[in-house]
Amino acid sequence: MRTCKLGPFDVSAIGLGCMNLSAGYGPADDESSEQLLLAALDQGCRLLDTAAMYGDGHNEALLGRVLNQRRHQFVLASKGGLSKDSAGDPKVCGRPEVLKRECEASLRRLQTEVIDLYYLHRLDPDVPVEESVGAMGELVREGKVQTLGLSEVCVETLRRGHREHLITAVQSEYSLWSRTPERAMLAACTELDIGFIPFSPLGRGFLAGSAQNVNQLGDGDIRLSIARPRFEPENFAANSQLLLPLRAMAARYQCSLAQLSLAWLLHRADAAGCNIVPIPGTRSIAHLRENAAAAELNLTAVDLAALERLINDELVAGARYSDTVMAMVDSERD
Repeated sequence: MRTCKLGPFDVSAIGLGCMNLSAGYGPADDESSEQLLLAALDQGCRLLDTAAMYGDGHNEALLGRVLNQRRHQFVLASKGGLSKDSAGDPKVCGRPEVLKRECEASLRRLQTEVIDLYYLHRLDPDVPVEESVGAMGELVREGKVQTLGLSEVCVETLRRGHREHLITAVQSEYSLWSRTPERAMLAACTELDIGFIPFSPLGRGFLAGSAQNVNQLGDGDIRLSIARPRFEPENFAANSQLLLPLRAMAARYQCSLAQLSLAWLLHRADAAGCNIVPIPGTRSIAHLRENAAAAELNLTAVDLAALERLINDELVAGARYSDTVMAMVDSERD
């Protein structure tokens, strides 16, 4: 796979989001997950993204156990500052002492001496971003972390954090059906020379055409909880109609819907002027390879413009998160 720059790192044009190997889409199988992680490295994936929150540490432990002998082959990104409370609900905490403690725990689970890119998973509204980033900067000086990132923040928060310590990457949801970063964040990343990492670049399977019947989604699937609005049966039925012209375009290019959607994101990097590295997640080695091949797909300017007209925030039915989760997203104030 071709590579691009992300701060001081050379990473693959498309990375791997590892959350669903532990949580989010029902029970996962460790043996299958191990095979997928090894296949990702074998095909040239050089950015793996995890977090302490994913599976309550299971995801980090999985990566540490499977990949510790190949640690030099990839850029490791993880996140701290978001956990679950006693009721199992998300809990944000950006206090310096907590972030440092969580980083130490992540290092142990990941079986590594340093995390290449360490994100503040969510902004704590009760802690100034300067305090959180300042503590993370101390982790850099101690050699436990190489570079810093912020996840789901607004431009003002990014600027404040960046003044406290150099920020290498911003992570947020971005895809054909979630376009918030286009309001101001991509321009800010270009200005500040910060990479942008889209998570859920395939709309949690929707843009790949794989989520065809919401009534068949199983227990523990985040599309029935935090991402429910767009997957409510009525909204989902309306949104599914938006895929029809995309299917026709994919047929012309002899590619999948997933490849079409990922290729659009990669082309957006040229338009925005900043490096954009999508991190789709999957449990399928076939889909892993399919996603990687999107890096070689060249779309015409006419079709890129058509895609942006055919599916966007104004046409999609439903918010991208439930109200409870949306209240935790700093970026929505852009």
